[in-house]
Amino acid sequence: MVMQPRLAATVMLIRDIEPSRQQGIEIFMVRRVVQSEFMPDIYVFPGGSASAMDKEAEEDEKLSVPFETDGGVGVRVAAIRELFEEGNVLLAYQDGRQVLAVSDEDVPRYAEYRRRLNAREASIAEIARAEGLTLACDRLTYFAHWITPEQLPRRFDTYFFLAVAPSEQEALYDQLETSEGLWIQPAEALRRFEQGDFPIAFPTFHQLRDLALYSSVEEVLKASGTRAVLTHEPIWLEKEGGPFVYLSEDPDFLWKL
Repeated sequence: MVMQPRLAATVMLIRDIEPSRQQGIEIFMVRRVVQSEFMPDIYVFPGGSASAMDKEAEEDEKLSVPFETDGGVGVRVAAIRELFEEGNVLLAYQDGRQVLAVSDEDVPRYAEYRRRLNAREASIAEIARAEGLTLACDRLTYFAHWITPEQLPRRFDTYFFLAVAPSEQEALYDQLETSEGLWIQPAEALRRFEQGDFPIAFPTFHQLRDLALYSSVEEVLKASGTRAVLTHEPIWLEKEGGPFVYLSEDPDFLWKL
């Protein structure tokens, strides 16, 4: 029986490289723990499955900025929640339309919120209410859509979003589902992958390759406002040395699973 894909969201958190270094963008990535049941020991963008509570939060205009997504209600809040859980960055507004700034004094309180969220002791909606925040669904730019092949036992219908890193928050991996977190240029990640010391998944490779084309956050956001978002459904191929997957628009590029 073919498993139905679960709705999921992934956030590609980006920032400009400091001008004193060089031109370009960096992206925040985390490495999943070796013990993970899904994609163990590889570098990924923060993300995960959507939940019913995400949908409830997104439907409440007091908690989140209304914003349509092809994936339906809940996927943007799921993206925000997963980014906070796995990356320590909470995309939200305080005092109306001010992007959330987490001061040194605030850090312990938000660390406890994050712990409770990861432990499923609190929801993202409860955290937003407690702090008087509005979840910033409008700060997510829809960038890509991937659906897992039918042949795999765990399938996801994943919406990839871009988000600009807030200047007054620090991205940190969670030390639970992930063993490492780092800022890296897309081209550097691809170079390390080719050298064999930066394991990534097929969709991650393609998204890094796309982002490597841009030299600034402004440039990638401007381009994202006009580009069509494609749905990628990798095709499964059984052959010697495989299995492999590939995209219909690039059949000569085979990815070994």
